[in-house]
Amino acid sequence: MNANPRKTTTVLKLGPVDITALKAAVLAIPEDVWDAENAAKPNRFEVLDATRHIVFRFVDSPLDWRHSHDRAGWQPWQGLLEPVLAQAVRDYGYSSGVFPRVMLARMPAGGVIHPHIDANPAAKWPHKIHVPLTTHAGVVSFFGGEEHYFPPAEAVEVNNLGPHWVRNNGDTDRIHLIFEYYDADQPDPAWLEPLLAGAQR
Repeated sequence: MNANPRKTTTVLKLGPVDITALKAAVLAIPEDVWDAENAAKPNRFEVLDATRHIVFRFVDSPLDWRHSHDRAGWQPWQGLLEPVLAQAVRDYGYSSGVFPRVMLARMPAGGVIHPHIDANPAAKWPHKIHVPLTTHAGVVSFFGGEEHYFPPAEAVEVNNLGPHWVRNNGDTDRIHLIFEYYDADQPDPAWLEPLLAGAQR
């Protein structure tokens, strides 16, 4: 299965984003809400270790990015999320852009996301984008064969199909808005329909 040729193979800086209102709201989320949302999240992978998530949108199947659904938190947070999402993707120029997955990821001080690739087929086509809300120089992210520091309020597309990992070497949490984005007008890859047909047998 070939990846979308429009995806970055390293790291692509997308520019500044106004996170003021979203960040204030995120920092006001009570701990019990973080715990409850994390316990109910659909993205339960061992490599994520102690990183907690609040998932607003998610794919219906790990095989297909074209079908996704809003989770309970999407509507109350939509007004805060959509301006940030729109600013982050402005340079792609897609007239029919879709956000199949949208979430907050909170990595604790001393936390780690272990080396992995996003192996499910639904991750091969959309762009994978991070917007740091709270971070610091002790957060090290490895993408595209290099270590990076992603500053707050700067959107960046990352290569999720190569080995990647994150370490929080500081004493405060790191919170990112993480989402996927694709062009609904772009033709589907040739491998998608045979994959879905095979899964239905």
